[in-house]
Amino acid sequence: MPSFDTKLDPNLEAVGNAVDTTSKEIGTRFDFKGTSAAVEYNKKDKQVTVFGDSDFQIDQVRDVLYSKLTKQKVDIRFMDIGKVEKIGGDKVKQVLTVKAGIESDLAKKIVKLIKDSKMKVNASIQGDVVRVQGTKRDDLQAAMALMRKDIDDVPLSFDNFRD
Repeated sequence: MPSFDTKLDPNLEAVGNAVDTTSKEIGTRFDFKGTSAAVEYNKKDKQVTVFGDSDFQIDQVRDVLYSKLTKQKVDIRFMDIGKVEKIGGDKVKQVLTVKAGIESDLAKKIVKLIKDSKMKVNASIQGDVVRVQGTKRDDLQAAMALMRKDIDDVPLSFDNFRD
């Protein structure tokens, strides 16, 4: 029976490269000289931490990071933006979490979308992946097109396509 898997699969190595190039640019830019602007990447927790002197500076550093992520071909929709937190003195930080794997709410939304479409395919949640099975390859491709059209807040990827 033909099937494929739907998942969120960011390139964590490219995220690390983008953080490194962002850090280099922050070190050389005139408007960041003498400030506490910095970027750190925790690969284990899949978190990017942005430091700055103010909310405005955090936004500037985040814009530089987003441009570097785009150059590395990493969709910025993978980044889950946290709240700006005050740390010692007048310094602030913000944690951006890299989304990997489909969360249960999104998985339920995908399954409901496929069931409501009355297509001749079945969707099932398997951990952090949604497996879609059908009798015809064309039905599976139609399901992919439906998901691309209706779910645009996260960059879904489709793999493990089997006949």
